[in-house]
Parts: sequence; structure tokens; C-alpha cells
Amino acid sequence: MLDPQTLEILVLAVIAGVILFRLYTVLGRRTGHEAPPPDSRVPANAPRDPAKDNIVTLPTRSEQIADRPADPVARGLFDIKLADRDFDADHFLSGSRAAYEIIVTAFARGDRVTLKPLLSSEVYAAFDQVVAGREQQKQTVEFTFVGFKDVKIVHAALKNRAAEITVAIGAQFISATHDAGGQVVEGDTKSVRDVTDVWTFTRDVHARDPNWLLVATSGGMP
Repeated sequence: MLDPQTLEILVLAVIAGVILFRLYTVLGRRTGHEAPPPDSRVPANAPRDPAKDNIVTLPTRSEQIADRPADPVARGLFDIKLADRDFDADHFLSGSRAAYEIIVTAFARGDRVTLKPLLSSEVYAAFDQVVAGREQQKQTVEFTFVGFKDVKIVHAALKNRAAEITVAIGAQFISATHDAGGQVVEGDTKSVRDVTDVWTFTRDVHARDPNWLLVATSGGMP
């Protein structure tokens, strides 16, 4: 039989256990009447976080359009850049130089295979007519490309999905046309000619093909 002191300790332990259980059931549950969490907003005079200060807000498209240059050529290039993020004017000029040399050389040689994918159907038809005329008269062209004096963009515009850029090309080459007997009928085999061609290129800015197509020419083709 338990002595009175031990019995008293057991009774107190049972009472303590009941109290702890009731506290757990209350503290471990949400009643829906809890006080709202402390306000997490940072006061105006709180210390600034340098990491958050580094965040840069990008301009919206409407803000970008408002910043369009006043110069017509620069404005056209700006519009093309907005439509095609990969567009770069310097890269385009480099490509137009390469295209010019390839096209004038192929035209002089009557190389239709090289010309066709680089020209619009209208320009190709005009070039092909000249080449066919030479072939009919049994003429050949002796051609040497010398180099460029100046290449600059003189017009740029975005028309719906079509980017259009016109380039004034100052170039030098030696060109002479020979008849069937080998006599020079046009040009000179030793004289360097200075020519200025104005060419217009176009490209669909949504197309995967990055190449530009020659759609108009004027000037001193060989």
C-alpha cells in the first residue's frame, strides 16, 4: 500500500499531465482569432538594401518608341532593331560588302547558280536578261574586283514584317567586255573604274533565315 507522500506525488503528476495536454491542444491549433502578423513593410527611414538597389527596371515598348531618333535613317534602323533583337547595323554593312562582291563577280561571269538565291525574282530576271544577251552575242567579261571606297546606309525602314535597307556602295573594279574574236568592245583591261551603286536589301524580320535579299539596284554594274 502506497504511503501518503507517494500518493500525493502521483496525484500532482496526473494533474500536471492533464494541464500540459490541454495547453498543447490549444497552442497547437489555429482558432481563426489570432492577431495579424506584424507589418512587414519597411519604414521610409529604414536602412537601404544595396542588393535591391541594383535592380534595373527595363523600359516598356511604348517608352522605347517615344525615344525613336529624329533622323530618318537612324529611326528606321531603330525600328528594325526593335523588331529583330539580333540586328546590328555594322554587321549588316559587313554582310552587304560581302554580298556586293559575290554578286558583281557572279554577274560578270554569268554565274546564275550563285546569283539566284541572293536576288529577288525581279532583279534576277533583269540580270539574267543581260547575261543571256552576252551569251547570244558570244561576249565574255574579264572582271577583277579591286575594293571598296565607301559603303553607307542611306535609307532604312520597317514595313510590317519587312526590314528594308538601302546602301550606297562606292567600289573599284577592272572590267572589260570581249566579243567572240577576243576584241574589247566595252571597258578596259587595265583601267580601274570607280563606280557607285545604290542597292536595296530586304528581309522578313520574323523569318529564321538571316540572309537579306537584293530587291533593287542602280549604278555602274559591270
